[in-house]
Amino acid sequence: MNPGKKIVFTVINDLSYDQRMQRICGSLSLNGYHILLVGRLLKNSKPLDTKSYQQKRIKCIFNKGMLFYAEYNIRLFFFLLMNKFDIYGAIDTDTILPHALVSRIKRKKMVYDAHEYFTEVPEVTHRKLVKSIWKLIEKFGVKKAELCYTVAPELAKILSANLHKKFEVIRSVPQVKNRVIDDAYINQKYNRKLIIYQGALNRGRGLECLIEAMQHIDATLWIVGAGDIENNLKERVSHLSWHDKIIFKGLYKPEQLDQLTEEATLGYNVLENEGLSYYYSLSNKFFDYIQYATPSISSKFPEYEHILSQYPVGITSDISPKELSKEINILLGDATLYKQMVSKCIEARKELNWENESKKLIQLFDEIK
Repeated sequence: MNPGKKIVFTVINDLSYDQRMQRICGSLSLNGYHILLVGRLLKNSKPLDTKSYQQKRIKCIFNKGMLFYAEYNIRLFFFLLMNKFDIYGAIDTDTILPHALVSRIKRKKMVYDAHEYFTEVPEVTHRKLVKSIWKLIEKFGVKKAELCYTVAPELAKILSANLHKKFEVIRSVPQVKNRVIDDAYINQKYNRKLIIYQGALNRGRGLECLIEAMQHIDATLWIVGAGDIENNLKERVSHLSWHDKIIFKGLYKPEQLDQLTEEATLGYNVLENEGLSYYYSLSNKFFDYIQYATPSISSKFPEYEHILSQYPVGITSDISPKELSKEINILLGDATLYKQMVSKCIEARKELNWENESKKLIQLFDEIK
């Protein structure tokens, strides 16, 4: 074990909505590690909630593009250099370079958490020069890592093969929700006819197709989150005759988001195949839906199909308005099928939870000498 060791993790978000890092930092802190989570201070950042670990935000002059990434990594480099830590934890490729450099300078251990296959996300994979730069940074950084882990088994295999370093798997599963699921609760969910999407409003999330499909679905859609295409989506919806079915809820903190997920009839998790990162994804929201016994519709991608073969907690669909409306209407129109999927959610959430997953996380960090 490593009691009292100091670990620093760095992300590029403002910390408020990063459920994976909140769980990881909380679990390590409760097991004797001293944790500092570093993120960014944005213009619209809300005050941080008190946690069992320390938090810090860095303010940048630039907030997008390569100038931002350069500035933030330089600021991280000097922050890491000027402070003492036993383990340096880089979260995704966009923060790996300063950790690799400083951990070498100080001869300390480094870990790498790949929340996604960074060089295969839609914003990067179609830009050859940008992708080549990030691939060089990724390759250089991963060489130094003592421990690497990611969110899904298939993604771990791909990263291990391409980066010649073993990647472990720590899935982004939520903590156990103790909500009692009875017939009255199930009937309320089913009769509400409410579809929820939670997450980033970015390219490739299938939101344009879902909005178009809502024309033929007798339900309400809540879009919960923020991102690069938010304004475009709102503009698109404003011109549709069925715009009253679609509600943009904005950003919610995890504890507030739980209530919305609990109310929903169906969760949405259908991505476009715009790179290996999405194709081999296994998202937070997929497991969040399970914990609140909310059947979901997901992509026909390997990780989701594998879990659904074990636990039929939802359905899959191709990414087209016609296919989406067809599959969603089948589920929303069949009370018996819906209740069967809810019962499978109740079964699955006993295994797919952070209380189980965190045991492996602690073991991996305890093995770092």
